[in-house]
Amino acid sequence: MLYFTILLLWLLMLTPLISLFLRAVFVEHLGLPPELFLIFLLLSLLGSFVNIPIAELESPQPIYTYREVTFFGVTWYIPQVEMGLRRTIIALNVGGCLVPILVSLYLLLYSIPRAEPDPLSTYIKVLIVLLIVSLIVHKSSRVVRGLGIATPAFIPPTITAVATLLIYHVGIPSNPMRIAYIGGTLGTLIGADILNLHRIPRLGAPIVSIGGAGTFDGIYTTGLISVLLILLLL
Repeated sequence: MLYFTILLLWLLMLTPLISLFLRAVFVEHLGLPPELFLIFLLLSLLGSFVNIPIAELESPQPIYTYREVTFFGVTWYIPQVEMGLRRTIIALNVGGCLVPILVSLYLLLYSIPRAEPDPLSTYIKVLIVLLIVSLIVHKSSRVVRGLGIATPAFIPPTITAVATLLIYHVGIPSNPMRIAYIGGTLGTLIGADILNLHRIPRLGAPIVSIGGAGTFDGIYTTGLISVLLILLLL
């Protein structure tokens, strides 16, 4: 009990600092309007508890039973294997998946055309970073039965930051923060989740929530940590 009380106090003390950091990232460096930032923050916190079902998959599952056989007064138990169906619900987590996607779409459709000196060049750079992140994240992802698709936490933001730093200044320089956030967020979503949809039946889980680890899920944190790495390295 004491441990959780201390942890709660630390979280309460750090909340203002975390809010200031997020505001600096989204308002000052990504160009998100302050009112949209507040909506983003609230949806990220409250939406982490909300999962929206989008599909249901059925996969064969072996069911092990025993058949009882009595012979000359002796009872034998003979194992049998029957095939049943396992149902897995695929859901999108509002805070950990939908909100980062909406922010990325806002940057793609609104911020880049209005704020970048060469929008076409920026779109190409975003696409290149997205493809690199998707490929490497997909290759490094592993199926953890009963849990989900796991990827080493340091890989997506590190690859995103390195790829962004190598490409953002080619030709007419682009805003590296926007490239990193969009490429890292959507690249992680595609590489870790969308390209692994065919592996979901092997998980053995009744529900698979994309972004379902709350606000600290990989999709959410990759964009933030990538931008932070860019700020530290520039």
